[in-house]
Order: sequence, then structure tokens, then C-alpha cells
Amino acid sequence: MRGFFTRHAFLLRFALLSSFMGTSVGLAKFTTTLYALELGAQGWLLAAMAGAQSVGILFMSLPVGFWVERFGPARLFIAGSWLMGALYALIPAVPHAFFLLGVTACISFLMPLRFVSLNTVFMTALDRIGHAQAGWQRGAHMSGMFLLGPVVAASVIHWGGHAGSYWLIAGMFVLTALLAGPVLREQPHSPPAAGTRVGIFRSVRALWAEPAVRTLASLEFAVQAAHMYYAFYIVVIAVQQLGLPALGAGSLVAVQGSAFIFSLIFLGRWTARLGPLRTVVGGAVAAGLAMVLLASARNIGGLWAGGALLGLGLGLLQIHTLSQFAVWGAKLGRGRVSGLSALAGPTGGFLGGLLGGTTGAAIGLQAMFLVFVPLFAWLAWNSVRAHRSPQMISA
Repeated sequence: MRGFFTRHAFLLRFALLSSFMGTSVGLAKFTTTLYALELGAQGWLLAAMAGAQSVGILFMSLPVGFWVERFGPARLFIAGSWLMGALYALIPAVPHAFFLLGVTACISFLMPLRFVSLNTVFMTALDRIGHAQAGWQRGAHMSGMFLLGPVVAASVIHWGGHAGSYWLIAGMFVLTALLAGPVLREQPHSPPAAGTRVGIFRSVRALWAEPAVRTLASLEFAVQAAHMYYAFYIVVIAVQQLGLPALGAGSLVAVQGSAFIFSLIFLGRWTARLGPLRTVVGGAVAAGLAMVLLASARNIGGLWAGGALLGLGLGLLQIHTLSQFAVWGAKLGRGRVSGLSALAGPTGGFLGGLLGGTTGAAIGLQAMFLVFVPLFAWLAWNSVRAHRSPQMISA
């Protein structure tokens, strides 16, 4: 047993840090959804609240990727954690939906300082610990976000109200800043030489010129769009349409998260045997079927089944993207590839959140799940087509 801990010391410390971070993020997301409903947010304002959690990421992910390469991940991660903790502590000061919207948007601009830094460090570590472990970091993070976070949020809100929950979130972000430094500094950082630095726009064009990178970005976009829509609107569907209590709504997030985490942690070696094509096609088909189940469910059992299948499907797709982004990061620069992946995912999350207040307002929040079916069908078809191209076979 001691030998196991010695061999996997970095992976275990990194997983614990990611799990704690995920718990604070899940607590924040679930609290924000319920607080927005309490403040009377409906329709477009509710959609804006979902989109505000990702809007800043769209602008900051790529620049932060380059800053990580230049300044190192530890300093950026710690600064982001302190600033986000301060902003979360401010939210209870003004109980108004537009104040919540504004602060949530400001926080989203700081989020890449944390997760781009973390992803870059883990990409580097995969060369040493093996790409079969590619899902561990995301799995640990999601275990906190989807399992612990919603349950903790429901309990904390019950005893301390929304203000108590936001104060707890602020304290957790500050504590993360104190704990993360030693873990992140284990991976050596070598800034690029001044003569090798290339402008952001030129580097982005070079990244986008790779067909495999474009394919990975589209997969990441779809995975996070589905995650955001489910995680945010399943709570609204459960509370407003099925009349479930907050704890019941949180269980729906936990079911999907459990299946997703199971895939990330335990199916890495299995997907390596399946190969890229069957992994992507299998994940896309499972996710598409899950969306049909979620759209047609009329009770909590149907929503649980759909959520579990969605988690498995998205988990397969996520293992593939994490592993392949690490491969391309070693070739093209880990910080910038991490920044691109961080841009593709939240862009999907941003649009997935907006769908609820736009198209979802017209056809219904549950029916909106069907909109994702053609997207996953296209991903499966595109993977079959891409597999025939020698340039894209590894993606």
C-alpha cells in the first residue's frame, strides 16, 4: 500500500486538490441557480445568468494560456483564487438579480487563471504518469462539482441561507490558493525564450490550421454545451415542472455527475483498447439517446436514467479530448493548447446556457434536449469521415 502511494503521490495530491476545487465550483453553480430563482430571475434573465458563468472565459482563455507559458501556472492560479474568493464574498451584500448577474460575469473573467493553469500542469504530468490517467484530473474535479457540491449547497442553504453558502464558497477559494502552490510547483516551468515568442493571433491560426485540433475543439464544445444545459436547467425543470425540493434536484445533477466521473476514472484503459473512432462514436450515440430519454421523461426515474446515460456518453468523449489535447500540447505548446481547449468548452457552455432562455422559452426546457440529438449525430458521422484521413486519424 505504501508503495502505491509513493508511485502515485503526485496523481493523488492532484486529484485531492481538483476534488476540493470542484466542490467549491459545484457549490457556487448550484447556489447561483437557486439564488437566481429566489430573486425572481425568469426567461432571458435566467438564461443570462447561465451564460454569465462562461462569458469571461471566452475572452480570457487564450491569453491566459500564453501567460501560463510565460509566467508559470502557480502564480496565476493563486492570484485567480484570491480574487474570486473576494468577489463571491460580495454577492450577499446586494440581494438583487442584476447584481448577481454582474458579479457572476466578473468571476467568469478570472476563472481561466485557475483551470487553464491546472490543465497545463496536468498535461505536462501525463507524459510521466501515462495518458491512460488522462481522465483522473477532470474526474476528481467533477466529483466535487457534481456529487459533493450540489449536496453541500442544499444543506448549507437550508441552515445558513444563500449568504452563508456564498461566504463558505469564498473561504474555500482562499483555502485553495493556500493549498495549490506546492502541488502546482512540482512540475518545472521553463518560460519560452524571448526569440521564440509568437503573437497570440499567429499562434491561434497555427493551431486552427491542424484538422485534428479543430475536431477536438468541436468535441469539447459539444461536451460542455450538453453539460451546461443539463447542470443548469435540470434544476429548473425539477423544481418548477416536477415540483421537487432542492435536494431532489441536486440528486439529478449527482446522478449524471456520478456516471461521468465513473467514465473518466475507470474507462481510460478501456477506451485505449477501443481506439479513437469507436470511443467517439460510442460516446456520441450514448449522449444522443440520453437526450431523447431526458426530453420524454415524465418523472424523476426517467430523468435519472437519462442523466446516467448522458454522463457515460459525455465521459467517453471527454477522455478522448483530454488525452488528445495533451498529445497536441506536447507538439504545439501546452499552455496555448490548454487555452484553446478552455475556450472551446466554455463557448459550448455559454451557448448551451443561452439556449434555455431563447429556444427553450419557445419550445420548452425539456424539449430542448432534442436539439442536441443532431449535434451528437453529426459528431459521430464526422468522426467516421475524419478517421479516413491520415492527418486526423489520431484525433
